[in-house]
Amino acid sequence: MTASTPIHRAPDTPSARQALALAGVFQAASLVDELARTGQTDQRAWETLIRATLDTNPDSFEAIYGGHPNNLRRGLEVLEGVVGRQQVNPVVLRYGFLMLMLMNKLRTNDAMMDDLGTHLTRIQGQAEHFGETHENVIASLGEAYQETLSTLKARIVVQGDPSLLQSRMMPERVRAILLAGIRFALLWHQQGGRRWKLVFQRGALKKSLDQLG
Repeated sequence: MTASTPIHRAPDTPSARQALALAGVFQAASLVDELARTGQTDQRAWETLIRATLDTNPDSFEAIYGGHPNNLRRGLEVLEGVVGRQQVNPVVLRYGFLMLMLMNKLRTNDAMMDDLGTHLTRIQGQAEHFGETHENVIASLGEAYQETLSTLKARIVVQGDPSLLQSRMMPERVRAILLAGIRFALLWHQQGGRRWKLVFQRGALKKSLDQLG
């Protein structure tokens, strides 16, 4: 982390932490959609998600997303649309809620959790050698997703430009971001997030989003 991005303490409430974690899920959903349609995506949003996936033992909650809510700005904007009942890209919404569903299946599957942990430990060593966003690391993250979450019956089918989706490194990039979304979904659950709260505690979530600016 550079001196130009100091730690920005999040409001220390369960709903604020849930909002930030859920923003990570929807940021991943938004990036997957953008990659699949255009082949490009926002670098800051991308790097935030990849680093969060690799950091399995962060020093603080804020450290997970790089210390400043603006690193999750894309996801926060999607979440604000959901909470405010505004028009939100239905494909992005579908990806986000499918990630939450896959997370629920993963967290009750001890063998898969262990397998994913083994993958990530090995990939962390790669990241130290090559750099966190090197294509070897991205390829390994994609492989980890493919060998674990992709084996579940419920799967995320990504829509987009077929030629882009089949281009070099694109499947790996998409899977790496899907894995990042699952990582934030697990974080959301750990912070007390539940699907029913998105319906019945919408007001608390909106208040937290307003505080995050």
